Amino acid sequence: MQIDFTFRNIEPSEDVKSYVETKIGRVKRYLLEPIEARVVLKAEKYRYIAEISISSNGIRINASEETEDLYSAIDLLADTVESQIKKQLDKMRRRKLSAQERNIIANRNRSSVEGTMGEADEDEYVVFTEPFDPKPIDLDEAILQLNKSDRGFLVFTNQDTGRINVIYRREDGNYGLIET
Repeated sequence: MQIDFTFRNIEPSEDVKSYVETKIGRVKRYLLEPIEARVVLKAEKYRYIAEISISSNGIRINASEETEDLYSAIDLLADTVESQIKKQLDKMRRRKLSAQERNIIANRNRSSVEGTMGEADEDEYVVFTEPFDPKPIDLDEAILQLNKSDRGFLVFTNQDTGRINVIYRREDGNYGLIET
């Protein structure tokens, strides 16, 4: 990790540099090399200002903190940078999740909700009901009807088995089938 220091109205000190390097060095575990950082430390009347700009593989973080003590400004700056990096990486991970991973997360969320569904709140009620008489069709016809509709699922009676089935669009572009 390469850190460039700029001191304004402060005498450059190896102690301050090493303190910044240890505090900012915590971000190494989140970012891939090469990491470039520019740190500006300023003194203005009764306050100290610590600013940083970090860039690594398309991620750019800027932060600034000011306090009455230089070391506390550096501490706050390190905490701010770490939380910003975590947020940015979390956003990137959410965008890159595959359809299979999103299904796993959705199923995990559903199972945690199912534990509380037995205890219905008094404020909960059915908002919309629709009468439905499923027509007997085969699976290929059901897929065609699903593609024509704007819904994500289709309930139908399977012509081959005589049972009620639900076909739905999966996030990966394929279809899922639930047989009763």
